[in-house]
Amino acid sequence: MQTQDGFIAALDQSGGSTPKALQQYGLAASAWSNEEEMYALVHQMRTRIITTPAFNGDRILAAILFENTMDRDIQGLPTADYLWNVKRVVPILKVDKGLADEQDGVQLMKAMPALDALLAKARSKRIFGTKMRSVIKQAHAEGIAGIVKQQFEVGRQIIAAGLVPIIEPEVDIKCPDKAGAEKLLEASLVAALNGLAPEQTVMLKLTLPEQDNLYAACIAHPRVLRVVALSGGYSREEANRRLARQRGMIASFSRAL
Repeated sequence: MQTQDGFIAALDQSGGSTPKALQQYGLAASAWSNEEEMYALVHQMRTRIITTPAFNGDRILAAILFENTMDRDIQGLPTADYLWNVKRVVPILKVDKGLADEQDGVQLMKAMPALDALLAKARSKRIFGTKMRSVIKQAHAEGIAGIVKQQFEVGRQIIAAGLVPIIEPEVDIKCPDKAGAEKLLEASLVAALNGLAPEQTVMLKLTLPEQDNLYAACIAHPRVLRVVALSGGYSREEANRRLARQRGMIASFSRAL
């Protein structure tokens, strides 16, 4: 995870985003009549992606999964075991439960009262790490500081459970002062990273910045295993152009799958 070239596949569409993912795949909403049928269809879609020969550890470092996917099997193996044992792809679990309403220009993560139980289950299923997303809408210093504080508090809980957290404070690409928000975020991230103990390691998933190589200090930080980019609504072509200018950053674009 730390040194190999490759891509982190985002396969973690949750209940709210699954209908859109299926529609993009070519299935109309009439193809399912309840949530269980919808999840069965999306698992078929994900199975088709994961089992294709091109989906392997030579190209793909890790795959981010939704809990429902982790709980299912692929070709007779638990999904995480299939990913690692057959494909040599590291399994990562999405653990957040969605976004709270916007306040102070940001959307924090909703409370996760069952997180410890979910982390224990993830460990039992041989998951390597986690991912959790919050969103920055405005260049609001207190709001951004609050997002980073929450992410790292939960991150410490995840580390204590024996997993590596991907911290994802997404900057909305429609943010009116995106560059300003990113500078505030970078400063907060470095301060939070400096507060980690030597044995605590995280990954970061960040919006492609307006200022090239803005996150160089995060990429070089000894507490950071990897920094990956989210596409955030940019076209694949624009996301690729921006990514190519960021030294040491790799991609995690769901739109590329």
